[in-house]
Amino acid sequence: MRTQNSATSRTAIAVTSTGPLRTEAADAVSEAAGAAPGTGSSAARTASAARTASDPRARGTLLAGLGVLSFSLTFPSTVWGLESFGPWSLVAVRSTLAALIAGAFLLAGRVPLPERRHWTGLAVVACGVVIGFPLLTTLALQTSTTSHAAVVVGLLPLTTATVAAVRTGRRPSRTFWVAAVSGAVVVLGFTLQQSGGSFSTGDLYLFGALLVCAAGYTEGGRLAALMPGWQVIGWALVLCLPLMVVASAVTLSIEPVHLNAHGVIGLVWVAAGSTFFGLYVWYRGMAAIGIPKASQLQLAQPLLTLFWSVFLLGESLPLAAPLAAVAVLVCIAVTQRAKS
Repeated sequence: MRTQNSATSRTAIAVTSTGPLRTEAADAVSEAAGAAPGTGSSAARTASAARTASDPRARGTLLAGLGVLSFSLTFPSTVWGLESFGPWSLVAVRSTLAALIAGAFLLAGRVPLPERRHWTGLAVVACGVVIGFPLLTTLALQTSTTSHAAVVVGLLPLTTATVAAVRTGRRPSRTFWVAAVSGAVVVLGFTLQQSGGSFSTGDLYLFGALLVCAAGYTEGGRLAALMPGWQVIGWALVLCLPLMVVASAVTLSIEPVHLNAHGVIGLVWVAAGSTFFGLYVWYRGMAAIGIPKASQLQLAQPLLTLFWSVFLLGESLPLAAPLAAVAVLVCIAVTQRAKS
């Protein structure tokens, strides 16, 4: 925990020491001290804006939220990608493209290799979020609708918080756990109601995806306190590159490819948007606000994905979705305010 706190503190110091921002805030305070009547409110607003910009928790929440928004498009993009590629080749090619993007950024920045002690954690991230989660969810989407898969994966926040508590030794408050479990129960009940009270083979793939992704998120969040978030996912992707290149060559020769606009757009998004950009901002956000609180922001992800499934795929919106939305958003608000 000391490492994470120090990383957060360094972020705050770096931002508040920015020349123009610091000067503007200081000038505003000075003017307020001896200014004429009527100028105090302007100085206060300037100082307040400076404090907001330097708040690492607010910035971390924004970054984690951008990650959730990126992830919410993953399932619809995967469905589009499956119009052109088979499930195995789609996962292999998306990981290869994402690794090439990450490698280009690492080379351009002349980023040194991670310390030896970090490679085990990077391997967990690679197995969880680069290979395991994309593969299992892609297989599930062959038999499950996007909306159904989205609500099952809504259990990811609770799964991540549980794995994080075991891995890091942190114990969130009772209020946090009550709200987190309540959100998970809402999502689970929604899923069972939509599937007729039973779980399918696709659900088993999705539950497996929850476990491996939670492990990857937890380890990635821990590493993001020690190195920039984009380097965490960058090195995890590069670690997988040799395997994914071979897998791409093999699967593309076995599974048929029928290129169309949807397939190409879906592939590009899951590679560049979900796998690289989404995980980059997500890990940065987790480093700033902590794994448990960041994980609860993902309770909004199924609802966003439901919207995209209707808007992009033309799927019918379940009648229970608005009620689930209200309940889940309440749980998000409680977990974000609870002491962790």
